Amino acid sequence: MLEVKSLTKRFGTKAAVDKVSFQIDRSMMIGIIGRSGAGKSTFLRMMNRLTDASEGELLFEGRNVLSLKGAEKRQWQSDCAMIFQQFNLVPRMDVVSNVLHGTLGRRSTLATMFNLYPEEDIHKAIDILGRLGISEHAEKRAEALSGGQQQRVAIARALMQDPKVILADEPIASLDPMNAQTVMEALRRIHDEDGRMVIANLHTLDTARRYCDRIIGMRDGRVVFDGTPAQLTTGVARDIYGAGADFSEAATSTEIRDHEDVEAVERRLAKVTV
Repeated sequence: MLEVKSLTKRFGTKAAVDKVSFQIDRSMMIGIIGRSGAGKSTFLRMMNRLTDASEGELLFEGRNVLSLKGAEKRQWQSDCAMIFQQFNLVPRMDVVSNVLHGTLGRRSTLATMFNLYPEEDIHKAIDILGRLGISEHAEKRAEALSGGQQQRVAIARALMQDPKVILADEPIASLDPMNAQTVMEALRRIHDEDGRMVIANLHTLDTARRYCDRIIGMRDGRVVFDGTPAQLTTGVARDIYGAGADFSEAATSTEIRDHEDVEAVERRLAKVTV
């Protein structure tokens, strides 16, 4: 289904993503892990065509999506939905309208300007919210919801696109452990029930092992691990994070969010050396 061939993105002389290659032959839930700056987000942005690649190919169902332009590129971005760490909702807009924004790629400019939606789409949006356990919040402003609820609204918006692939860029990085679990269970259920490919960038080893079928580890723009959750040992994790013998998985666990924020964790990981 997906084949990545020597995918590279350079910013000046620095390669943020450096000749990344791997193949996925069936719909799976994939976790990409690695410290900040490993190239995880840049990879997803290239896949969604938010950022152009410097070199390489990215083939989905045999078609190089990096070469698409115009309407074909917009169709791919509809087929390949993106979920962001900071939700990217319209805070003062009601929840159901935020979800309906997932249809913007196939609506006319006039309908978009006047916020006009077919009744069928409105019912579909409410059904998706119900599936994610938040239909009772449909008429509330998005800013009135908790972080976990807002992320589920963002997932609902992605599902409105009816995508073949869902990309999630650090979807739980700003959430507490309970909401993080709810969001990850929602993504896993979408994969299991719909058969959609889900690729999620994650900082947490325990989360990657629990929810993903396959885990890809990135370090300094390169793939340094590609295997099953069972193969992600502490030693392997140490190599992915470029850490020494004192490396502790607690540094990447969701449990630490009870007493430390994510930014503090990332600062500590950034100081770890081999």
